[in-house]
Amino acid sequence: MEKQSTNGRIKKRTGAYSNITVRKETATRFRNYSKRFNNSHSEVLEGMIQYFKENNLDPFGEGTKIILDSIKKLEVKMMKKIDRLIAIIKNMEKTSIRPTYEMMLILYEAYVKDGRKPRREPVQIQEERMDFLEPRNTVPKVEHDRILQEFKEYKKHCNEMLQNVEKVEPMMGKPYLKINMGIGDFESLKYQLK
Repeated sequence: MEKQSTNGRIKKRTGAYSNITVRKETATRFRNYSKRFNNSHSEVLEGMIQYFKENNLDPFGEGTKIILDSIKKLEVKMMKKIDRLIAIIKNMEKTSIRPTYEMMLILYEAYVKDGRKPRREPVQIQEERMDFLEPRNTVPKVEHDRILQEFKEYKKHCNEMLQNVEKVEPMMGKPYLKINMGIGDFESLKYQLK
């Protein structure tokens, strides 16, 4: 193996050269193609042969079919994996993210209405349950308790209003009911019922 230096580049020579007869157009195309790689024609041709050999490609048509088939198979596999990921994300959103968000919203509303800080209760660790993946048609206990409390307050408010109702019998006309309520209380009631 002999090394020769030309224009600051070192070229390696590995053996003798041989001529191959090709058509003039093919030789011109190959020279233009091999200029892109900045290597000798022998190195470019050797690289092409090595590429065909390693990838088990046939340059006369079957090689393209093999590549396209492998790309289609990879595409189908990727689409299946993407569909699985989408299903997992939708399941997570339905079973854990949305209920957690709703519980946090209920707790926040209760905290804002109450105006005082909730006291912390010790955390109890439950056994692992596997039925959390099944959808449920139940209302969370916190929301149920909140709705019951609001109903009790509403019922109490209605009873207070009923105690302020009196029957009026005018001299002329039909009797009617009158509610003894201040304007501020009336405006507050209108605002609450919106």
